[in-house]
Amino acid sequence: SNVLVAQNLQPIPPLTSRVTDLTGTLTAQERGALEQKLAAFEQRKGAQVAVLIVPTTQPEEIEQYSIRVVDQWKLGRREVNGQRVDDGALLLIAKDDRRMRIEVGYGLEGALTDATSRRIIAETIVPLFRQGQFYAGINAGVDQMIRVIDGEPLPPPDQRWRGGGQQ
Repeated sequence: SNVLVAQNLQPIPPLTSRVTDLTGTLTAQERGALEQKLAAFEQRKGAQVAVLIVPTTQPEEIEQYSIRVVDQWKLGRREVNGQRVDDGALLLIAKDDRRMRIEVGYGLEGALTDATSRRIIAETIVPLFRQGQFYAGINAGVDQMIRVIDGEPLPPPDQRWRGGGQQ
């Protein structure tokens, strides 16, 4: 019966860019801006951050699906000068499930802890998503992830949408 289950699992898209949106939530311009930001970070820091937006991870929980994605995508560097670094991170958004998860490689667990990841989601991304500001939420969340990976303490929540003049 495992074969049947496997056939019903959500497919994992190929890793063709740092930002993969299977929901059409982001415009090409928004995807491009995020892609550029993540590419610049990767060049500067070495660590690789990717964003994946899917409609749903059902029948799997988001935790199981995100582990499959990270296993398949092999984000980050395996090793540098013989040292294991495993410095990849995934921001996964299951839009219809209203679930989010930040999955981090072993090398980033010290900086981007579970508690920190949960705070970034709860305090920065979710409030913006609730206002329908999906790009702003993802962008602010990615900024927080980058700062934390850079070794800075988690900055205060970024819940401002800098657009349209409403503060």
